Amino acid sequence: MEILKNIIIIMNLSISMYTIYYLITGIFVFLKNKKIPEFVDNKKFAIIIPARNEEMVIGNLLDSLEKQNYPRDKYNIFVIPNNCNDNTRNVAIEKNANVIDCNIPVKSKGEVLQYVFKNISRDYDGYIIFDADNVVHPEFLNKMNDALSAGYNVAQGYRDSKNPNDTWISNCYAIYQYMQNSFLNQARMNVGMSAFINGTGFMISKKIIDNMANLKTMTEDTELSVQCALLNEKIAFVNNAITYDEQPLTFKESWKQRKRWSAGTVECLKIYGKNLLKHKTKTSLDSFMLLMLPIIQVLGSVLCTVYAGIEVIINSQLYYILPVILGFVVSNIVAIISLLIQRKSLKKNIKGILTFPIFVFSWVIISAIALVKKDKKWDAIKHTRVIKAEELIA
Repeated sequence: MEILKNIIIIMNLSISMYTIYYLITGIFVFLKNKKIPEFVDNKKFAIIIPARNEEMVIGNLLDSLEKQNYPRDKYNIFVIPNNCNDNTRNVAIEKNANVIDCNIPVKSKGEVLQYVFKNISRDYDGYIIFDADNVVHPEFLNKMNDALSAGYNVAQGYRDSKNPNDTWISNCYAIYQYMQNSFLNQARMNVGMSAFINGTGFMISKKIIDNMANLKTMTEDTELSVQCALLNEKIAFVNNAITYDEQPLTFKESWKQRKRWSAGTVECLKIYGKNLLKHKTKTSLDSFMLLMLPIIQVLGSVLCTVYAGIEVIINSQLYYILPVILGFVVSNIVAIISLLIQRKSLKKNIKGILTFPIFVFSWVIISAIALVKKDKKWDAIKHTRVIKAEELIA
């Protein structure tokens, strides 16, 4: 029993060091935000929108893109319908978007992007990717133009939420995105580290596309971030290039989506982990730490539970339950701080604040499943929230 306790203590120390690493990097969010200079030279962009049965929402995205405060002859919009059995394609045509029909079987967004990158013209300076359920702030292209003109070949915009207050799940998602914006991306941007791509509202230059390896996982954003690290390309975080993203409404939908995210992260670790460690740069090691998250989540929770169980059951030391209680409290505090940093109303987000610990701890179970069960199934999340960019900005 003593040997087991010593092993648990050593493992807990390792997990504590991992936690301290993210505490230190997260603190940098409180530094003055690094600003990207404004440029008058307008780059030419291709906007790429993979779409799978999105007839209800894609129209508002296309409307918001037509209303960009950016020269209309400097960007083209491409919709890529895939696995559709609705009117997504017709809506895109009615909105005057270019349609690229995906003529091969695809199982994920990454495969769709790979198909597009192989078939689209290289006459563009940059390529911007959105999800079909998004709507976009009118200054988005201007701000991404600044980033590309400043020398960044990859840039992630700020992800806000279309529907943060619909349900407790959508509220938790919004808070999670505010955490990523602040403690992951803005913090790194402030000290000159590389940010991470977060799914939608990001830009990559033609240089990166030409040097990009095939996308193999269900988390194309994480995989692209890792490939950038291996290419020594720093990802900018552009906090005034805003995308409004639709969040899942139910725990069941959330479970499916987060299971895909965790499974994709584990897959990325298997494929790229060794190369990241061999690369030995600050960015590659930072990427490796991110890919370790599902393992750390599960390992930390299991060890904490086992150690507490031993002390409570065998030695009647009830105070070992305190770390579990503390974990719930810390989750609430982090949610509140994230909202305050982003200047969001605590009152309007009270559902998410109170239930955020459930959201976080359910992810431990999801990560555990991802570690033991190989799952490459892409479960579509239905999007139904029809709202215009003007309403969100107001």
